[in-house]
Amino acid sequence: MSSASSASSALLLAVNVLGVLVFLAAGWLLSHDRKKIHWQSVGILTVLNLVIAWILTSFSWGRAVVQGAAAGFNELVSVAWKGINFALSNWVGAEGVDPTPVNFIVSALLPILLVVPVFDILTYIGFLPWVITWIGRGLSFITRQPKFETFYSIEMMFLGNTEALAVSKLQVQKMSPARNVVIAMMSMSCVTASILAAYIQMVPAEFVLTAVPINCLNALIVTSLLYPVDVPPEEDVIVTYENGADGADGADGADGPDSADGAGESEADGVSAVETRDGAGSGGLGALAAKLMTRSPGRTGRPAKEPFFSFLGDSILGAGKLVLIITANVITFVALAALIDKILGAIWAPLSLESILGVVMYVPALLLGLDTSTSWEVSQLMGLKLVTNEFVAMGQIADAVTGYTRHHQAVLTVFLTSFANFGTLGMIIGCFKGLVDKERNDLVAKNVGRMLLSGILVSLLSAGIVGIFVW
Repeated sequence: MSSASSASSALLLAVNVLGVLVFLAAGWLLSHDRKKIHWQSVGILTVLNLVIAWILTSFSWGRAVVQGAAAGFNELVSVAWKGINFALSNWVGAEGVDPTPVNFIVSALLPILLVVPVFDILTYIGFLPWVITWIGRGLSFITRQPKFETFYSIEMMFLGNTEALAVSKLQVQKMSPARNVVIAMMSMSCVTASILAAYIQMVPAEFVLTAVPINCLNALIVTSLLYPVDVPPEEDVIVTYENGADGADGADGADGPDSADGAGESEADGVSAVETRDGAGSGGLGALAAKLMTRSPGRTGRPAKEPFFSFLGDSILGAGKLVLIITANVITFVALAALIDKILGAIWAPLSLESILGVVMYVPALLLGLDTSTSWEVSQLMGLKLVTNEFVAMGQIADAVTGYTRHHQAVLTVFLTSFANFGTLGMIIGCFKGLVDKERNDLVAKNVGRMLLSGILVSLLSAGIVGIFVW
């Protein structure tokens, strides 16, 4: 490598490091109450995130872990081709080749029909709820964050935003309105494990999987900066109930919509308030919501299990709904973006949605350690993702991303790997409206700007942290 090239790389690395500091400073500058920020917790989380990113990207065994997970997802997808080929043999070969998948639905979405039931089966046998619960408690001990917020950050790795909220129905009803805002802000950075298989068909799997834990910790960091809340020890509890048995008791303390007769309400009621990202109701990891609310370490009572094949049928149905929901969203948002571009182009030919948002996101893209021309391209994709969704943006680069530099691949993929966009705002607000009382819902609705800002800052901070270690 020439000295000029080395100097250029060193400069871009310095800019990347500066960018991480700027994103943290932006959280402090735009904070709701700077005096309440718990800097010890923020510092611990930041160091922990840097260490995780360093391990997953810089060590052979760390990369092996990520690549092993990616290979596992790829193997799962390759198994899915068997079923897809059986039903649609002229659309895709049994190994995903000869013929290759004919379109986005076949290549990225139909494998979900296997992935979702697999995760639901892990839920049925109790493994996934156990992982979420105990990792959440361990993270709370290390980071000094409130127990439920850390518990929720782990849920975010497995559930979509609205279904993660449905899991937490009783909890958000009992928490203070301010903590409800924190949960709403964190929900902007959810990633669903069952959809990762779709992502890795379009962008590098190693960076998709690296982004997941980094996003979760950064959601805690950013909300601690933007909307710090003091949680007294007596409020720092995780509320659960079994078969609605504790529902009346929990609702009484919440001033929420549940009353004594609400004890019999199922967790699905919270989901039905809005179409979920993971399958609109009982399917698609919906069973995980039931498990997490009805089973808790230390509890002696357990609900009766649904028969396995009935459970599996609901899961498959939910996975099918999920494919339809994503397809409808992608078609609609791509068409709406094209319509907006047409309208803007009629006003002035060079004007487009991508160009406007590209200008807004250009400086943040520069701070990720990209050169000027690459920053412009990345900023437009960032803006496109915020207005539409991650599938639209990933679809635009799917054919070209392997030709990008490693750093370019890393920061762009990590930024795109979350649900943070305008559409998600509506989903979260709608879900809160169906879960909590007017006071809590109104405070969440008043902080829509902070919710969007939280999603953007988490994505930028995650991209910046991973980018430091990938060149």
